[in-house]
Amino acid sequence: MEKDFTSSCFFSDNERYADIINGIGCEGIPFVKGKDLQEMDTKINLGRFMRRGGKGKKSLYRDLLRKTSFGINFAIIGIENQEEIDYALPLRVLCYDVGEYEKQAVQIRRKIRREGMGLEGNMSSGEYLYGFKKNCRLFPTVTFILYYGEKEWDGAKDLHGLLDFSDIPKILKEKISNYRIHVVEVRKLKNTEIFKTDVKQVFDFIRFSKDKKKLRELVTGDKAYETLAEEACDMVLAYAGEKEMFRIKEKYKKAGKVNMCQGLREWMEDERAGGEERFASLTESLIKGGRMDDLLRAATDKQYREILFRELKL
Repeated sequence: MEKDFTSSCFFSDNERYADIINGIGCEGIPFVKGKDLQEMDTKINLGRFMRRGGKGKKSLYRDLLRKTSFGINFAIIGIENQEEIDYALPLRVLCYDVGEYEKQAVQIRRKIRREGMGLEGNMSSGEYLYGFKKNCRLFPTVTFILYYGEKEWDGAKDLHGLLDFSDIPKILKEKISNYRIHVVEVRKLKNTEIFKTDVKQVFDFIRFSKDKKKLRELVTGDKAYETLAEEACDMVLAYAGEKEMFRIKEKYKKAGKVNMCQGLREWMEDERAGGEERFASLTESLIKGGRMDDLLRAATDKQYREILFRELKL
């Protein structure tokens, strides 16, 4: 939950939100500006979809939701942050988006019922009965899922991926509606140049967090890391940081900005020093135990070295 809170705080900034819409949704074309966005209620009431007699109303809560203008039209765009794989995600996102469409339809029905009293003659019987005119339209809705997990996403990316079509005739399967979801695997992004805010720095750091050499090159080669916003730093630490880096953040924070260059340099130096001390202890233990073959192998085999560290509780 703490990571969800951190990511929601980070993307609650409309400039970053617009950056996701432009980068992911519009392939880097800047259609949307932060000032175009309106925050929306993230609660989705499922009461209408539940059986009669069910206990109370059931609700879902999305992570983030914004309404944005495109010319004279609008679109509703959601962001969901995922660290673990939800294998039923297409169904959950479908509920989110259908729930949003239903909220819009409810507003239309209320308006028609309110304004249509005594004006039944201006509507067909179906329009008046269901509270929805032939020319009524809903704003398009889409949800982007930002997945930060290290494991490659192996869940379904559409509704059909959740359905068992065994022995179902192909001709019938083709008539069963599908629903596609949009999963963005942050650690596998190849082009982050599509982002124009510190979303780029955050995603890049997460992408290279397991490769210290590339991470050092990244941070020292991009001056934006010298004055990283605190919320951006919190995102980096939440999804890619080591525990020791939380202490360093406070040391290099000034006026709401964090110098990740100095912080990362100190952290890596501490890591190197700690690693040297740890290997010295391993060497001493193996020599005392007369395990010279193990020592020689540990000097060149990192995986075997880790096994020995665990064995000797170092």
